[in-house]
Amino acid sequence: MTLPIDPTALSESDIGEKRATLHMDHESAIEHVREVFTDAGFGVPVEFSPSELLNEKVDADRDPYYVLGACNPSMADRALDASEKKMGGLFPCNVIIWEEEPGVQTVYHVSIMRIGRLVGMAPDDETMAEIVADTGELVDEAFSNLDTEA
Repeated sequence: MTLPIDPTALSESDIGEKRATLHMDHESAIEHVREVFTDAGFGVPVEFSPSELLNEKVDADRDPYYVLGACNPSMADRALDASEKKMGGLFPCNVIIWEEEPGVQTVYHVSIMRIGRLVGMAPDDETMAEIVADTGELVDEAFSNLDTEA
């Protein structure tokens, strides 16, 4: 299968990639990230630990890895309307926390709004551009409030 776009040609900004390092234990990082994203206007309707699941089901021996499914209802509503409901296939906006080593956690996020546009799930028009910009501001706010030295 040939991909319709060259993934190596995409930059971090094309997909809205954000990354931060937290100097705290894994459980504290999860709580901290949840609080910061909530303060920035996101809810967290879904969360789970793939590492716990995989360690239990297939004896994967994975280090702590946690997913917070963040959602801003206003942005989600706008994105569904702008994309003829297709963007729901990418909901929620995931924020991932994984342990690099004890006491060092990585927080990672990519913009489903930008990715939806890249793959044609959402239109490349002014309405979607505004949604991408507005959502990006919320994510930027959250990442700027992550206390990386706690």
